[in-house]
Amino acid sequence: MVEHLLVGAQAGHSRTLVVRGDAGMGKTALLKHLRDAALAARFRVESSTGVEAESQFAFAGLHQFCVPFLDHLDALPEPQQLALGVALGSRSGSPPDKFLVGLATLHLVAEAAEHEPLLCVVDDAQWLDQVSAEVIGFVARRIDAERMAMAFGVRDGGDGGISVFPGLPELHLSGLDRPAARALLDTALRVPVDEAVRERIIAEARGNPLALLELPGNVPAARFAGGFEVLELSHVPERVERGFLRRSRDLPDSTQLLLLAAAADPTGDPVLLGRVSAELGVTPDAMEPAKAAGLIEIDSKVRFRHPLVRSAVYQSADATSRRRVHSALAASTEVAVDPDRRAWHSAHAVQGVDEEVAAELERSAARARSRGGYAAAGAFMRRSTELTPAVDDRTRRALEAAHAMHNAGASEAALDLLVIAEGGSPSARQRARVALLRAQIAFHRTRSVEVPQMLADAAATLAPFDPALSRETYLHALDAAIVSGAPDSVIIARTALAASPAPNPRPVDLLLDGLAMTMVDGYSAGVPTVRLALDELSEAAHPGAAQEGGSEPWLWLAGRVAVGILDDERAHKIAEWNVTVSRATGALAGLPGALNLQANILAISGELTRAGALATEAEAITESMGVAPLRHAAAMLSAWHGDRAEVERLNSLTLQTDGNPIGSAQAAFAYYASAVLHNGRGEYSTAQGAAATTCESAELSLSTVGLPELIEASLRAGDRETALQALERLSARARASGTAWALGLEMRSRAMTITGPAAEEFYLEAIAQLSASRIGGEAARAHLLYGEWLRREGRRQEARDPLRFAHEQLSDMGIGAFAARAARELQATGEHPRKRTARQIDGLTAHELHIARLVATGATSREVGAQLFLSPRTIDSHLRNIFRKLDITSRRQLKELHLTRRGSELP
Repeated sequence: MVEHLLVGAQAGHSRTLVVRGDAGMGKTALLKHLRDAALAARFRVESSTGVEAESQFAFAGLHQFCVPFLDHLDALPEPQQLALGVALGSRSGSPPDKFLVGLATLHLVAEAAEHEPLLCVVDDAQWLDQVSAEVIGFVARRIDAERMAMAFGVRDGGDGGISVFPGLPELHLSGLDRPAARALLDTALRVPVDEAVRERIIAEARGNPLALLELPGNVPAARFAGGFEVLELSHVPERVERGFLRRSRDLPDSTQLLLLAAAADPTGDPVLLGRVSAELGVTPDAMEPAKAAGLIEIDSKVRFRHPLVRSAVYQSADATSRRRVHSALAASTEVAVDPDRRAWHSAHAVQGVDEEVAAELERSAARARSRGGYAAAGAFMRRSTELTPAVDDRTRRALEAAHAMHNAGASEAALDLLVIAEGGSPSARQRARVALLRAQIAFHRTRSVEVPQMLADAAATLAPFDPALSRETYLHALDAAIVSGAPDSVIIARTALAASPAPNPRPVDLLLDGLAMTMVDGYSAGVPTVRLALDELSEAAHPGAAQEGGSEPWLWLAGRVAVGILDDERAHKIAEWNVTVSRATGALAGLPGALNLQANILAISGELTRAGALATEAEAITESMGVAPLRHAAAMLSAWHGDRAEVERLNSLTLQTDGNPIGSAQAAFAYYASAVLHNGRGEYSTAQGAAATTCESAELSLSTVGLPELIEASLRAGDRETALQALERLSARARASGTAWALGLEMRSRAMTITGPAAEEFYLEAIAQLSASRIGGEAARAHLLYGEWLRREGRRQEARDPLRFAHEQLSDMGIGAFAARAARELQATGEHPRKRTARQIDGLTAHELHIARLVATGATSREVGAQLFLSPRTIDSHLRNIFRKLDITSRRQLKELHLTRRGSELP
């Protein structure tokens, strides 16, 4: 498995491997074997190691990882150079999105791999700082066609690494079998031993190689005699660690003190250790006994025999000795060179409280936050809080620490800090911030139906101090109520409308007012304000425009609302801007949601190929980030395709997931997909039940687009009363909206309720309106329904034209079940539908189609890679597959294919 990494990398197929196991299980030895094999195969090999004491320093691990490749920095696009420079502290700028930093790192190592095969090894990865682990894990998931391999050593026995590298291939080291253990033990025994003792050591080591090597050396020879002395059993790493500790305690006091200083310093800098020895009043040669005992070696770096040596030395030291060496380390660290490390050592040298050190830690937290290191900022601020003597300052710092911890995803730590803030003397403003943060944490942890009211209460508390934030919090509360299916969404909307209006309304304020009015005063009352909000939000979010009122985070909601008022032009525009802004700002964390929104709108519009490409990209990005994918776009696409098995699989996953109860937006998406699927298949009773559930949702987009599905299913199932009630709701919304999409759906639905010749004018008007909109799928369905009506009226010859058109359009769009319906209807008129001619692009995956479309517009591999968060080499690899499948040989031919077919070949 290990050699497979190198073979694949040499062939241009990137590989990754996470080697897991207990301490001493042989991870480091295996990684060394991999490095040696790579060097023999003429790989470039770069190694780094996580250090426990470094885990609180933002991007410390990434800095160690990237340093060997920084000579390729100029090859990166400027936004990536800036993001990585800010993260590593070499440039100033706004805190970068960590995944944009990841993209920059990916391109950095990909550039290095262009020149020679590359192996990157990270040992003790469980000690990487959080943001570095996330960035490096992102890189590991995105390498694809590079001549590159990555390997990680992760120690079991804690949370380290478990949440950082999900989904990557793993090799778990479980220990040596008895024959191998016996052979290894024989190499470590210095004296002949009784067979019973030998068996006892093998049993106690439990296959742990380090234990087999170290236990004999840590037991006096006299204790081996005859095997009569009972060796105590314990957890193997702890036993080995105690063996290292016994060796260190036999050393002179001055050696133990200098060894402790080396254990407390993660840099491994021998020059710094020399300065520390002077501060401690210890001569540098005091380390010689530790070297002779095999505990440490010093050359260009200070290296411990094993990480367990470092932890044994540091953890066993008394508090006084620790404070003494941290004080010496602080004094020996130049404040101009490394102020944060100096502050950290100073903090660990303090007994009690110290405002000067607390203030310096606060400044370190600000520097970490400016680089996007929220976990590090939280750690600095938490220690600053502990050292703060004044109650008011301690309250303020605890609140800041809680915010940083929440931004880093450490909810439990954030809640603990909020308890400290509340226990001090918080002002009314601070109490309001505490309430808001508690609600935000609850939202991210549980999404329960109680959270929206918590947010609304926090909004009310904030109003006197920060009206703008108060109104944004009301909008967050309202959206949370809609998404979670909370029963009090109308109450929250009413409370928001009763709050003080914004004197100079921002786009966010207009969106809050418009959405709340649709829920309290009715759809028609809210639409004008909603439409104004959507226009201002999309203008404010234009990449070149000044950002006002925090528009960007609300584009996802705005796009959903645009669908809710059946405004296809605004929905398409906002969804496109949402993706564009997310890409331009490097906000990769929000990009999957933006891509899913655009995919949903494209699917409703009948542009299933493009929608599939975007949904595939979103899934790939969420996989790269190590988070669960969003399922609603995939479910909707599968429904329009007519793929029953996939819709049922995805919906089952959604409905079984905590936080998606009936009434929630995710559940409503699942039922909408089911309604479309079953209407297409002619299973109308099932479609009616699913559509009825969809229409009960507080999610405006779903409750609106679900109405035509409910009307069609109810009429075909023989439930005219339900259909007429739904038509009344749809008609009111169509009049308020006034768009071609809205009027076309209303006309189409009304036509189905009319018997006799009078229905024809409504079908024709529906076709005209929907054909004038961007919702091509619904226009094709209107032709289908018209053709079905004509056939049932006995006008078989006339039915063929609309049915033929519907069949061709629906087939080309990939709307499978409805296309099959049209085919059956055509056959009933006596005409056999033409089979769809296979196209070359049918052999392309959705991802390949997306890349082909971008390249056909003239984008370079580097530009496409930057957009899709892939390396240029990976794009070139996909292009080779695309050229082979399309039987072409150049980008020019791809461009000509795209232009001559006007999108029919490359949608």
